[in-house]
Amino acid sequence: MHRLQLFAEAVQGKKIVYLYRIKKEAATNDGTILAFTTENGRSKSKDADSTATKDGSIRTPGTSEVEITATSILAKGDEMIDKLEDAMDRDELIEVWEANLSEPAESGENKFKGMYFQGYLTEFEKNSSAEDYVECSLTFGINGSGKRGNVTVTVEQQEIADYAFADTQRTGEV
Repeated sequence: MHRLQLFAEAVQGKKIVYLYRIKKEAATNDGTILAFTTENGRSKSKDADSTATKDGSIRTPGTSEVEITATSILAKGDEMIDKLEDAMDRDELIEVWEANLSEPAESGENKFKGMYFQGYLTEFEKNSSAEDYVECSLTFGINGSGKRGNVTVTVEQQEIADYAFADTQRTGEV
C-alpha cells in the first residue's frame, strides 16, 4: 500500500472546474465556466443530535448541507456574473457541475468524472479596490447532496479553465 501511494498523482486545483447555468435556461443554454476563476470550494457538513442514555450518548446524524463557493476576477463583458446575481434576486434555481479534468470518463468525448448540483446563490460579493482587479465571490446553497456522473466540458471550456489557472513554470509547449 505504501508503494502505491508513492506513485499516486495529486490533482491540481486547476483541474477541478465548475460550470453554472440558470435552471430555467436549460433548453437554450449550456453550462458556463466563469472566466478568471481564482478559487472554488465545496463543503459538506452534517449536524448530529446527542441523546443521553444510561449507557452513554447516542448520536443521531442530521441531513447533509452542501455549499459551493467561487471566487473570480471579473472579466469585461462577463454576462454570467450578472445572470447569477439576477437569479439570486429572483430566487431562481441554479445548476452547478463540478468536473475533474484529470479524470476523463471511460465513454464519451470531452466527458469527465464529476458531480451535478442544484441550488440557490445565497451570497454575492463584489470587491473593487483601487489597486486590484474587481473580484466576485459567490456562495451557493445546494439542495440535497448532489449526484455523481459524467460531465461534458467542451474543448473551448477546457481552454478557458487552463488559461484562467496558468502557472508560472514552463509548459514545454510551443
